[in-house]
Amino acid sequence: MSRKFILVVEDNSNHAMLARRAFEKNKMENNLKIVPDGETALKFLFSDEPKPALVLLDLNMPRMDGLEVLRRLRADERTRLVPVVMLTSSNEPEDRQSTLQWGLDGYIRKPVDFGEFVEIIRQLGLYWLRMDDDSEPRE
Repeated sequence: MSRKFILVVEDNSNHAMLARRAFEKNKMENNLKIVPDGETALKFLFSDEPKPALVLLDLNMPRMDGLEVLRRLRADERTRLVPVVMLTSSNEPEDRQSTLQWGLDGYIRKPVDFGEFVEIIRQLGLYWLRMDDDSEPRE
C-alpha cells in the first residue's frame, strides 16, 4: 500500500510555496506533490504512478486551464473517479457552474489570509488523507 498524497496543480510559484507551507504547518508535507501546470498534472495522472487521494486544481492556468484538466480526467477511465477540488481565486458564478457540470468534488476560493488557508488544508487533509481505504468509491 502506497502512502496517500494530495496532488496540487498550481502555476503560481508563490501560491505553490504557500501550499507547501500550509502542508508543513499541518505536518502533512510528506503527503504533498506539487506540479506547475495542467499538462504536467495529466502526464503524471495518466502514468503508472499511484493516484492521489485528492487533486487540488487551480482554475486559471496558462496553456491548459483547470477546467480542461478536469474534463480530461473525467473522460478517462483511469482517472474518472479521482477526487478533484478546485482551489482558485475566482469567485465567478460561471466558473463554479462550469466546473460542477464536469463532476468536480468541491470548489474552494483561495483565502487571502494564510491562517485560513492553513485551516482549509488541515480540513482537506483530515478528510482525504485519512478516509477509510475500504470506503465505497463515488459513482
